[in-house]
Amino acid sequence: MRIEGTMTAIVTPFDADGRIDEDALRALIDSQIRAGMDAIVPCGTTGETPTLTTEEYRLVVSTTVEMAGGQIPVIAGSGSNDTRKAVENTRLAKELGADIALVVTPWYNKPGPVMLEAHFRRVAAEGGLPVMLYNVPGRTGINMSSETTVNLSQVENIIAVKEASGNLGQIQEIIGNTDSETFTILSGDDALALPMYSVGSHGLVSVAGNVVPEEMVNLRARFVAGDVEGAANLNKRLFPLFQTLFCESNPVPCKVALNMLGRMGPTVRAPLGPLQSINHERVRLTLSAMGLL
Repeated sequence: MRIEGTMTAIVTPFDADGRIDEDALRALIDSQIRAGMDAIVPCGTTGETPTLTTEEYRLVVSTTVEMAGGQIPVIAGSGSNDTRKAVENTRLAKELGADIALVVTPWYNKPGPVMLEAHFRRVAAEGGLPVMLYNVPGRTGINMSSETTVNLSQVENIIAVKEASGNLGQIQEIIGNTDSETFTILSGDDALALPMYSVGSHGLVSVAGNVVPEEMVNLRARFVAGDVEGAANLNKRLFPLFQTLFCESNPVPCKVALNMLGRMGPTVRAPLGPLQSINHERVRLTLSAMGLL
């Protein structure tokens, strides 16, 4: 299976009491499909997965699968810092109908490169789904080196990496030493999507796609069509939003933006909490400047 294009790591909507808002979840998924997203990514970092119970995880993934209806792939987060649990999570994602597992590097334990490689090899061998690696050292405290990623790209059932290290040199090393027919590289950072496209990456797992899905789809479409100037101009328009959505821990600003647009409540689960007032105003000003309010 080959995965490329634009896809959104969707938020998990909660009501004021902290319960999953299924109506808002369905509306969000529908907006992604209608915008022309190439896949949907539930239960990743943006989905606040560490705070979800197993039953809530089942609800979010199964609802996404149901609404995708086979039109586009569902890439479900299934990582853990316990290898056995990562395998179990991946098997559950498969049971729920997901097409691909998004497996983040283990956090806190700090496995070395050989251990890290063994972790992913086991998940790929025993989990039952194609695996998209996920490197996000700003969240996990561990960076997966380009050498490790290249080694893992040759493993059957490991088909892609979501690269959110912010290190373009490392990313170019991966692009230059992997086979694009069997392994794809996707940006995990909206702000680096266009620069990564320019050096040969294959897509984006977006946060901003929750807010402006059509424009995120258009960004890649323009670049692929050869309209580099058009892509650059659109990126310039979107860049303030990319920055604002990370003015505090993701997905806090994103949910505030979605609330301002009338799409869902701003509730996040502890230890995350309400956006600071100064950043609340920043979100409002950014959306207003873009003509979204």
